[in-house]
Amino acid sequence: MRIAHVSDLHITGTNFVEQWGENLIKKLNEIEPDIVVITGDLTDDGYEYEYEIVREYLDRIEARKIVVPGNHDARNKGYEIFEEVFGTRYPFYEDSKVAILGIDSSEPDLDDGHIGRENYPIIEEKLGGKNKIRILALHHHLIPIPGTGRERNIPIDAGDVLQLCKNLELNFVLSGHKHLPWIWRLEKTYYITAGTATSRRLKGKSYPSFNVMELNEKTVIKEINVANGNERIVRKIEIDII
Repeated sequence: MRIAHVSDLHITGTNFVEQWGENLIKKLNEIEPDIVVITGDLTDDGYEYEYEIVREYLDRIEARKIVVPGNHDARNKGYEIFEEVFGTRYPFYEDSKVAILGIDSSEPDLDDGHIGRENYPIIEEKLGGKNKIRILALHHHLIPIPGTGRERNIPIDAGDVLQLCKNLELNFVLSGHKHLPWIWRLEKTYYITAGTATSRRLKGKSYPSFNVMELNEKTVIKEINVANGNERIVRKIEIDII
């Protein structure tokens, strides 16, 4: 099974690079992932006209999509428009191999993240005790990312969510927000942050990228450079299915 993980497109922002956007669509349609998980910040300010542009853009991606909002998408009551466009801020997909739950970690008009105690039972219900790969997707990173400066926007309840992920022995937690790719392992869970795929707001010498997860007996995580198409393997993982 192949999952593409894309984040922080900022399609309507002044730093959006149209050529990178075209490269991203072309590459995603070439590699034919089973699912594309998009972990937020599709817009820049959450306005309705931005969501119309985003919808037209994402419609060109042929694969099934799981999309959660980011802090930029929740601005200006954008969370309401998000639900009109995507149906829910808490998407869920499940088949015989994988269960993927998306959670809205954004707060209206704030950059801070928050999952919320009321959502913990949903995570347990959808991802707990299943003999398959289990993935939680949200915009905000739960663990600080090196090389991104002073830490300000980790969800205010990150500790409780990390404890929940540990207890459930989730396989992967996918996030974005920091515009820099990184992977942490904590206990049995891999916390994978994607960089920005299409924005000039890059950290240092980093480049626009997205991740591809090949879920087989040994999971391979690749990072694809959107600017030039180069690929590199960043991690090979043996997954213990409960």
